[in-house]
Amino acid sequence: MGGHLFQPAPPHSDNEELAVHLFIFYFAAQDASTPSSLLWAMMLHNLKSPANVDFSDPEWKVKFQTDFEKRFSIPHITDIFEDAVPIPSTFCLRSRTPVSEDFADGYPSDEKWHGYINNNDRVLLKVIHYSSPTSAGAECVDPACTWVEQWVHRAGPREEIYFKPEEVKAGIVTCGGLCPGLNDVIRQIVITLEIYGVKKIVGIPFGYRGFSDEEITEMPLSRKVVQNIHLSGGSLLGVSRGGPNVSEIVDNMEEKGINMLFVLGGNGTHAGANAIHNECRKRRLRVAVVGVPKTIDNDIPLMDKTFGFDTAVEEAQRAINSAYIEAHSAYHGIGVVKLMGRSSGFIAMYASLASGQIDICLIPEVPFHLHGPHGVLSHLKYLLETKGSAVMCVAEGAGQNFLQKTNATDASGNIILGDIGVHIQQETKKYFKEIGVPADVKYIDPTYMIRACRANASDGILCTVLGQNAVHGAFAGYSGISVGICNTHYVYLPIPEVISYPRVVDPNSRMWHRCLTSTGQPDFL
Repeated sequence: MGGHLFQPAPPHSDNEELAVHLFIFYFAAQDASTPSSLLWAMMLHNLKSPANVDFSDPEWKVKFQTDFEKRFSIPHITDIFEDAVPIPSTFCLRSRTPVSEDFADGYPSDEKWHGYINNNDRVLLKVIHYSSPTSAGAECVDPACTWVEQWVHRAGPREEIYFKPEEVKAGIVTCGGLCPGLNDVIRQIVITLEIYGVKKIVGIPFGYRGFSDEEITEMPLSRKVVQNIHLSGGSLLGVSRGGPNVSEIVDNMEEKGINMLFVLGGNGTHAGANAIHNECRKRRLRVAVVGVPKTIDNDIPLMDKTFGFDTAVEEAQRAINSAYIEAHSAYHGIGVVKLMGRSSGFIAMYASLASGQIDICLIPEVPFHLHGPHGVLSHLKYLLETKGSAVMCVAEGAGQNFLQKTNATDASGNIILGDIGVHIQQETKKYFKEIGVPADVKYIDPTYMIRACRANASDGILCTVLGQNAVHGAFAGYSGISVGICNTHYVYLPIPEVISYPRVVDPNSRMWHRCLTSTGQPDFL
């Protein structure tokens, strides 16, 4: 979403300080003169202890849990329409009778089906009881690292629904950049809507832009239309960044009669979805707005992973293997692979672990020097002397402090980054030329090839379940929510909590330690 059109919803007061510290850390991390361990110590000191909690109060734990439950309460249609009357769910897999206009008289089957989720079902957000704040990757609420249960809403079909299928017109929109799995999610949303009995399903082409551009018309969707779209990458509906303001979008939704909106996108897109939800509430519209997180970088907090990430890691192996072959086949060969990751290095870290061919992994969360006795280039020289070749993986957001800043932004409000891969390639060639050592440097950027891939099996399953649960959540009367996977279970989270801060790699986490063990790289400071 364009930064000038939708501003992210203000973080909850309890998240505001946390978000500030994260962003302060990120920009401070661009100064490679500050040790990464010190930066993370500074950030974690503020991140792990929530604001406004008096730990001397013997009741602090109960109060914290009460506040957490309030923050993670998900908006429901009855919050605005107190007299809203639910009806028996039309989603029942025990009865396969096609839905007809008089389904309410006998559909679903009279036999009780135990396939529904109770509204009071919860999923535990954190499952590790850290005994000490110094434990690797420790996430503590208080200085003593007390165990505090934090529960979030379980996703799935409810026994009672708040929309009559024959009165629903559902819209689906995909925003931002491409990501493997978009078509899979679209397909499952359409299929599940039809199982509920919805006849009017449309796609809004080219992101939020489709709500205002008169030359763009809505696309009728059905199971017949979407049956095979998951077999290819991209988005059936197309994508774009930016778009009209919130008021225009809601005006258009009213005009089209859309009362269920499914939004597939990242942080900015979710901020837009939350703004649409709030505007609908302001106008007292009986509308459900549900988000499905789409970020290939895997940088959405609270969730195990987002769709497209597994595919990105798998496809990155092809580029890494090519870089390895090029480097291994050349005299003093060096392969440099740049992968996605604006502010988080999850793809680079996991791809390095998966390939086993990476000697150096550079991510945005861990500052580094290029030059100097402990810099990346010095280590490359050591690798050529001892191994004869080297392969480096770098996330696109790493080392931005070495590049000239333009302050330019794209239509989503994202800062346009310099190309760290090209910079490293050039600096590497220059360094070895100056010291009189021959080096054959190859640079590979597979970004757009990866984004356009079809989802692999793992992501295909994730997309399928996310799409289904998005529809279940809308019919259950929830709005302003996002669906995700948490500790292997699917959950509903309020959008403000999902967009309150970016998820980043913790350099003290076991996974980063595993990556360092695999690459054998030192600290480059």
